[in-house]
Amino acid sequence: MLEIFIKLLFVVIFFAMTFYIGFYSRKKAQTSNDFALGGRNVGPWLSAFAYGTSYFSAVIFIGYAGSFGWLFGVSALWIGLGNAFIGSLLCWKVLGRKTRLMTQKLESATMPDFFGKRYKSDTLKIIASIIVFVFLIPYTAALYNGLSSLFSTCFSDAIPIWVWVLIISVATGAYTIVGGLFSSALNSFFQGIIMLVGIILVVIAALNVNGGLMSSLEKLGTTGFDNNGGWQFASIFGPDPIHLLFVVLLTSLGCWGLPQMIGKFYSIKNEDQIKKGNVISTIFAIIVAGGCYFLGGFSRIFASEKTGDIIPKMVSELNLVVVATVIVLVLAASMSTLSGLVLASSSTMTFDLIDRKKDKSEKTKLWSLRILTLCSIVIAALLAIFQVYGPKELTKDIAGLMGISWGAISGAFIGPFLYGLYSKKATKASVYVSFIMSMIISITGLILSFTGKSFKIESNGILWFDFADSIYMGVLAMVLSLIVVPVVSLFTKPVDKEFVEEIFKPYTHKVLVPENSILVDKEAYKEEIQKASFDKE
Repeated sequence: MLEIFIKLLFVVIFFAMTFYIGFYSRKKAQTSNDFALGGRNVGPWLSAFAYGTSYFSAVIFIGYAGSFGWLFGVSALWIGLGNAFIGSLLCWKVLGRKTRLMTQKLESATMPDFFGKRYKSDTLKIIASIIVFVFLIPYTAALYNGLSSLFSTCFSDAIPIWVWVLIISVATGAYTIVGGLFSSALNSFFQGIIMLVGIILVVIAALNVNGGLMSSLEKLGTTGFDNNGGWQFASIFGPDPIHLLFVVLLTSLGCWGLPQMIGKFYSIKNEDQIKKGNVISTIFAIIVAGGCYFLGGFSRIFASEKTGDIIPKMVSELNLVVVATVIVLVLAASMSTLSGLVLASSSTMTFDLIDRKKDKSEKTKLWSLRILTLCSIVIAALLAIFQVYGPKELTKDIAGLMGISWGAISGAFIGPFLYGLYSKKATKASVYVSFIMSMIISITGLILSFTGKSFKIESNGILWFDFADSIYMGVLAMVLSLIVVPVVSLFTKPVDKEFVEEIFKPYTHKVLVPENSILVDKEAYKEEIQKASFDKE
């Protein structure tokens, strides 16, 4: 009884803080622009933590860390490092500044809206909106799958899963509906601090169970859970480096095309803060993602067989305070991700489908955003309950669900978005091809997976590709998107040249200031240049 009381105490304190932050942020969401984009005035720490907490949720901590830690051993750490340097550092470097500049020039509030305005096609915007809304569903289901696994283990089924789903949905909905993106970002900062502290504590505690790092590695190397012995699980590249590479690519490159991730660049305040946000988000990813996958790499010394709740079982053996901290950690990660998902969905539905007429009042748009955010929360809760109690052959495992979501959306968007920012020659037809191709690949993979049919490319006992695995199919969709957009653009009609030149102007916009301002205060001059580069012409 004391154990449950302490765990619940941690949870109650956590929820109290999120509610307070939501109430505090209510004045920051007075217009639809404030609600969806934070007035494009969000600082580097909030932007970086919002990006990181949207990136890493219960799906990562419970699903991927456990599943891939079991498959790859300590080499799963490469996934975390890939997330840090490709999914965070390189993504911010390549997409951050240009996304912020061009979306402001186009007055674009969502990723589908960007496609519609950048390629001058309302149809593209509508198709992109449908893709976002439909394929964020599996991701939401995967998120709750991870939460249910943790709670059922740590609370010994004392509290039904559907109750937790209801509590989390109400809490997330409350602060998101009241304060919009700013509330979500501020909560993400608070939740991110918990994640940083929590993952460090749990990694140290888990390793100490077996006598520290070297003793844990030695024990992992002698587990003997496969025909070749356990040494591979303690090696640098693990037992299956090809599969490992595909996972790194999906989880790292995948976020380059996800609206809930890219949307964080829309709202950052100015150029100097993008550079700071880049550094902060990378350090955050190294600690959180690196810690999660490193912890998962030792799962074989805590469990005798692979199950969907390896990490919860590992955690349940630790100190009570550590267990309570981990519960709050996963709650923080999941609520921040859920907030990002529902904001992406509601913004897309509001700006791109429902309120497409320009004469809608700000009050109407704001209410539309809040109502659709509530609807998204309700749908997420219902899907979560189905995910927990529904037929397992339909709900699938956590890793598979996330692979479906990331692969389909990023496979459709990554090429059109990247080349839309960098190339004046990218065409509307190439975007259609990318969208159609990604849908064909994703649906094909789903059909093969559900029917149980196997179609693999193997050689000398090495699996090179599995067409029924959402991980492989997601990477295929993303790589082909990056290839087909420039190729198709060579043979199809380009967007109006004068229009394209106009929207690319902010990248090279020059600002002149009096010479004395340079001599008197160089920092002020630098700040003026950075600020002006984000001002509308």
